[in-house]
Amino acid sequence: MASPSPAPARGSQTFTEMTRGDVEAIGAQCQMAYCGRLDFLPFRCESCRGKFCLDHRTESSHSCTKAGAWARARREATPSYHPTQKPSLFTHDQQCSLPACKTLINTPRAPGVHCTTCNRHYCLKHRMGEEHDCKKLIPLGARPSGERTMKEKGVSALSKFREWGQNKKAAAANSSLPLFSNPSLRKFSTKTTSTVAENNKLKQTARGEGSIPPEKRIYLHVEASADTTKAKHPTGKFFYNKEWSVGRVLDAAAKALQVENVNNRGGGEEEKLRVFHVEAGRLLEFSEKIGTVCQTGNTIVLLRGVGPPVPDLIEA
Repeated sequence: MASPSPAPARGSQTFTEMTRGDVEAIGAQCQMAYCGRLDFLPFRCESCRGKFCLDHRTESSHSCTKAGAWARARREATPSYHPTQKPSLFTHDQQCSLPACKTLINTPRAPGVHCTTCNRHYCLKHRMGEEHDCKKLIPLGARPSGERTMKEKGVSALSKFREWGQNKKAAAANSSLPLFSNPSLRKFSTKTTSTVAENNKLKQTARGEGSIPPEKRIYLHVEASADTTKAKHPTGKFFYNKEWSVGRVLDAAAKALQVENVNNRGGGEEEKLRVFHVEAGRLLEFSEKIGTVCQTGNTIVLLRGVGPPVPDLIEA
């Protein structure tokens, strides 16, 4: 077993002396003129490759002879770099479409907003229709041929059923012959007479809630225009409670015929469903009772985008 080393005698040296050259080998002296401070963690300038202390580490503090060289080399080595171009003040197409506004849009600081109603671009301040009088503007560009708005489709369907109601009312008073020779209306046609036999047949095939008492039932032909439903056959025979409101009948009919019903979600008239009574030739109010305005054997049609009911669509 090795014997422990003897303790140093009192007064003997217990550290290693370092020469000046050994100290300088650890760090470096600042190359700034008149400084020369020894820094154990010196900073290197990437432009002139010199070593400096904390106080003279920046290019401006040591008056770098190659100031900006490192930044330029890095910028040139980056292929995706593109200097930002300021928008031209004379580019009128990039200005807000409101004549009184000269704000440049489609820039990094001011994105443009497209108005789908008038087909123009505006700044954030004038993006709302009320701010640029959108209702008074004629939309830019023409719509593709054959394209119609939902409102136009609804009004067209209403006109068709209005003519249907007029023909049916006139034919019921004069004869019992079939009403329609126009092929476009045949798919919506019903028999001209409401005989007892026809009503009995309707009662046998109609569907509805079994909890409704027989004496309170009203039996109706229910149809939906083709642009409102996903059902393959958008027609049906149903019975409802005479005390139900037209709005409740609409909800039940829309569910049975697979028609999207957004009446209870808000929105404009272009999305709402309305009930058209063929025999009366008018749109029904939601609050009216179905047993008051309709009779067994009548036909109601679900239409979308036709607006609120207008009285006296068919003159008496």
